[in-house]
Formats: sequence, C-alpha cells, structure tokens
Amino acid sequence: MIITQKKPIEEVMAMVGDAKTVAIVGCGSCATACQTGGEPQIAELTAILEQAGKKVVATTVADYCCMNLGVKAKMKPVNAANPDCVICMSCGDGVQCVAKNANNKPVYPSNNTMYLGEAVRFGVWEEACRFCGECVLGQTGAVCPITQCAKSLVNGPCGGQKNGKCEVNPENDCAWIKIYNRLEATGQLEKLTQTREDKGYAAHAYPRTISLRKGK
Repeated sequence: MIITQKKPIEEVMAMVGDAKTVAIVGCGSCATACQTGGEPQIAELTAILEQAGKKVVATTVADYCCMNLGVKAKMKPVNAANPDCVICMSCGDGVQCVAKNANNKPVYPSNNTMYLGEAVRFGVWEEACRFCGECVLGQTGAVCPITQCAKSLVNGPCGGQKNGKCEVNPENDCAWIKIYNRLEATGQLEKLTQTREDKGYAAHAYPRTISLRKGK
C-alpha cells in the first residue's frame, strides 16, 4: 500500500490561501488505512477550514483516488458545487488523478507521499519497495536491497555494519545480513556470487506508462 503522512496544517492552509469555498476528496483505500484520508480525517479538516472562515461546499471519498473512472464519477457533485479549490487527501498519484477531473480548479494535497510499504501491525508500516523497475528480489532472498539497505547496495554490504546493524541507522538490521540469512535458510547461498549492475535508473524515461492493451 502507499503510505502517506499528513502535511502540517499550516502548509495546507497556505496552499488554500484566499480561497473562500473548498471541496475535500478523500481516498477509501490506502489513505483511509493510514488515517490520512478517510471520513474522520475529512471531518477534522472540515472543522479546521470552517474555523478559519472557509466554506466547505462538498466532500466525497473515492474508493481509490488513483482509479480515473471512479474518481470521474465522484467528482461530478464536487464540480457541481463549484469550489474555489479542492483538497485531495490521498497519495500524490491520487492528487493528480483528482486534478484531471476537477474542471481546472486548483487541487492541493493534504498529505506527503512517503513510500510503498507493508502493514506490520495496525498503525505501523515498513517501507518495502522503491519502484525501481528492475526487481532483484529473486536473487536476494526476497529482501529488497534498494529499500532495506540505507545505501541501496546491490552487491553485498558496505563493511560498516556492526553487530548486524546498519552503520547509517543502528536501529535497522543490515540488509545484506538479512539477505544472507534468507538465502542460507532457502539453500540458495550461491546467489551471493552473482553480480548485479548498480542502479543508475538511466534506462528509464519518466513518466512511465504500462499498458496491457498494446498489440490488441
């Protein structure tokens, strides 16, 4: 899931600026799970805006703010309310999707998009993937060195680990010790002898588009 955190309310209010009427769009998926874009957070933001003299003219929660067709339908009553601006309580992708359907009204994010992560337990998410586009998990025991290693090293540890802990952040386990242990447990230690090209990301042109319709 996409992990988000609330922006400081001062930053959100600065974006809203002199706008008198505001609409709020939440996300029923990742942001709701992160408690940054569900119904309770919309109610909280509504109260703050109204206390500041703004009028909230429409609120809605899209099932997924990153799904254009669903957002398009949810934005119809929002657009009908003709707000001066829209606040989107989702990840950055959701903000962009909402903006495409906002009838040229300014759309502002209420959240910072942090990373793709896994839910460890309720309210705790660990970063799991950096979207590098060249996955090496099959060679590293399903432990991501790009994300788990502070230096994103792909061919073994840096040598600075101490007692199995990362030298950059001693609270974290060394990714390459985790990789070694996983490969040992699965009987695949020979994969440590394989070399991988450093991640330069030069092979990708941004933004990227993936389509399942090509060739049809």
